[in-house]
Amino acid sequence: MVDIDGVISLFGPPGDRGPEGSFHAIDGIPHFLSLEATTHLLRLAEAYDLVWASGWEEKAEEYLPHLLGLPAGLPFLRFARMTGLPPARAGRSIEGHWKLDAIDAYAGRRPLAWIDDAFDQSCHAWAEQRTAPTLLVETDPSLGLTSREASLLAQWALAPARPPVAAAS
Repeated sequence: MVDIDGVISLFGPPGDRGPEGSFHAIDGIPHFLSLEATTHLLRLAEAYDLVWASGWEEKAEEYLPHLLGLPAGLPFLRFARMTGLPPARAGRSIEGHWKLDAIDAYAGRRPLAWIDDAFDQSCHAWAEQRTAPTLLVETDPSLGLTSREASLLAQWALAPARPPVAAAS
């Protein structure tokens, strides 16, 4: 599961320590898209079935393949929209993070690695309760997916006996 904002589309101005990338207007909003994150995702696609887990939903497919050279046709998740004032939950069954229901439904009992910049305690609790191997990889939203996180993901994918649950940040 791959988030976009804070993983590929970075927050904050690129600086000396930031990755290479370029600005693009997406629906009129400027986004700094990381070339480093793109390179890592292309390598990780050899070991993982990438799925967009972002509020961008179908916009990921509309923009990212041609802007960054990422594979076209990747699946994306649709998220239930909250209605009313919190704590109204639009029929959701898992308490906590707004992405959990869609990710849980899509993953089922399969192993899952989730890259995001905004995990909360409910994400970690959910990962610990899953029976399938689960890895949470948190990125710094100003750096996105770097070699550190990509190495962790590559090692986890190749491990002969993954632990039942793994959480890293």
